[in-house]
Amino acid sequence: MRRSLLVTAAAAISMVLLAMLVPMAILVRSYALEDRLARASLEVQAVETVVTRHDDKGSVAVYLDRLNDADAHSRITVLYPDGTEVGPDPGQDDKVLDARNTGRARVDDVPGGSQVLVPVSRGGNSALPSQTPVIRVVVEEPGLDSVVGLAWGLLALLALALLAGSLVVVDRLGRSFVQPIRRLAEHTQALGRPGAIASVATLEGPPEVQELAGAVDRLVGRIQLLLAREREHVADLSHRLRTPVTALRLRVETVADPALRERLGSDLDALQATVDQIVREARRSEREGLDPRTDAVAVITDRVRHWEPLAEDQGRPWDTDLAPRGPLLRASRADLEALVDVLLDNVFSHTPDEAGVRVTLTADDDHVELVVEDAGPGLPADLDATGRGESGAGSTGLGLSIAARTAADSGGTLVTGGSDMGGARVAVTLRTA
Repeated sequence: MRRSLLVTAAAAISMVLLAMLVPMAILVRSYALEDRLARASLEVQAVETVVTRHDDKGSVAVYLDRLNDADAHSRITVLYPDGTEVGPDPGQDDKVLDARNTGRARVDDVPGGSQVLVPVSRGGNSALPSQTPVIRVVVEEPGLDSVVGLAWGLLALLALALLAGSLVVVDRLGRSFVQPIRRLAEHTQALGRPGAIASVATLEGPPEVQELAGAVDRLVGRIQLLLAREREHVADLSHRLRTPVTALRLRVETVADPALRERLGSDLDALQATVDQIVREARRSEREGLDPRTDAVAVITDRVRHWEPLAEDQGRPWDTDLAPRGPLLRASRADLEALVDVLLDNVFSHTPDEAGVRVTLTADDDHVELVVEDAGPGLPADLDATGRGESGAGSTGLGLSIAARTAADSGGTLVTGGSDMGGARVAVTLRTA
């Protein structure tokens, strides 16, 4: 935002400066040319006096040489009606004839500057155009080596100074907007970390930013209240179920049939484990934060090693290629462990003991990919393996659905297909963002 403000301000200020300084530069050049023409008019008056008083063209030539040597920006030439031309710019065109015949001075543009033509009145003979000399003064247009260059340089420095000063002011103004918003953004990003939910510090800045900070503060307070109530309800649920479960367990102990007693006890154990799991899941955000970060390679590697002894007991071929390290992923340790357990449990549950397993784990700076392949019968061709409740082997069909949700939560994907080992291939990509 701060950079955008600077770029926008620089563009707007540059256009304003160009609109002001370009006409000023043109005016400076015009004024410089007018000044040279004014000096040339004074020289013309002096030359006119000399030409009127002296019929000797040699004396006029000496005087013109002295004037032309003294002023490098103008050249003076006297054009006589008999064709004699004294000076550096000979030649009598229609403009010269017009000035001689009309007796009026004129100023014309010529390449590189301007030309001044002044007819000279010589007493009584001046009434005859054929006897009227014409003074030609060629004035060079001011260039960068003149005062125009110095003036343009000063204008450029002034423009740069104004631009720099304006950008400094805009930057300070933008900073007063951006810094409070940046601190508020840092605070909101920290809300996902465990124990980081706290009131927003008092922010300085525009009223709109302070109002936004207050709204975030109220939202955080509301979330804290809702989470506290939810945890209380979950804790109450666990406590309330404990008494009836205990009573049921005591009644089960009175059942005479050992097989029925054992089956009912197992059901009660499963019920108790389910309740404990619900409580743990409800309290996960408190333990892990709203935005958990986990070393996925370490967790997945540890869980793959956990399954290795079972493969050895079954005599199942077991091949692993695991990356040594990787980035932190946006997933919890429990979710990653459940992901590995789902993929490997499917292999061990739905393939023969002699079917081989290959686990490949690769890692990059921004993602981790886990590939589990087997030499079993593979997945049915018409089965949506990641669909919730879809199973090709009589199970609940929730395993790959849970794994796909874990991958999607981290910004990744789960893809199923066939393996070159003859069985199924499941590739899970987990991303850092």
